Amino acid sequence: MRLLLIRHADPDYERDSLTEAGWEEARLLADRLEREAMDHIYVSPMGRARDTAAETLRRLGREAEVCHWLREFQGKIWRPDDGAERHICWDWLPADRARDPRLLDRDRWMEIPVMAESNVREEYAWVTGSFDALLARHGYVREGGVYRAERPNHQTLALFCHFGVGCVLLSRLLDVSPMVLWHGLCAAPASVTTVMTEERREGAAQFRVTSYGDVSHLTLRGREPSFSARFCECFTDGTRHD
Repeated sequence: MRLLLIRHADPDYERDSLTEAGWEEARLLADRLEREAMDHIYVSPMGRARDTAAETLRRLGREAEVCHWLREFQGKIWRPDDGAERHICWDWLPADRARDPRLLDRDRWMEIPVMAESNVREEYAWVTGSFDALLARHGYVREGGVYRAERPNHQTLALFCHFGVGCVLLSRLLDVSPMVLWHGLCAAPASVTTVMTEERREGAAQFRVTSYGDVSHLTLRGREPSFSARFCECFTDGTRHD
């Protein structure tokens, strides 16, 4: 089985839709996806993800199943350096994250007080449990850190979602702390991440990422990906700091 994790195009967060650049990115993304053999399409309920999927669905004459657990990850914390405002749980300054190695531990990242005092554990369990249920519908049942291939297949599942929740899904498939992915990866708007099953022994499958955050459908058309989700390369740059 193949999974396509598709991040929404350049967002207009205030309106929960897309910017002008985002609509163009969604069109170029549709140029790519309309050539893909997607057996099932799932989408976040949030406007920016649904708007991104709309052009692809229109061209294919398809509808997507709305999955509420594909919305952007909702865990909120009081970040150590800023107790006056709640932040999304992956929005840490690198120095603060580095002070507690438990954050990078698959089994302990939710133990630290700022996570334990929030809704992060419940949110993570809901999202990953719902994801596992979807995979089971398509023949792959989680057992420990691998998946029992009850009905192995070559289907392609496309999921239109968001950077934060996309990392949560990958953390489940790869059995790592999501903080490793939230801080170590950056999926540009309208990017496509491809994950494949491998069944090296009959009946036991694992998932491997074959490409992450691919934006070739943008760059080959002369369009640089939007900056959203990144921070400044150098502090003196006139781009996003914190």
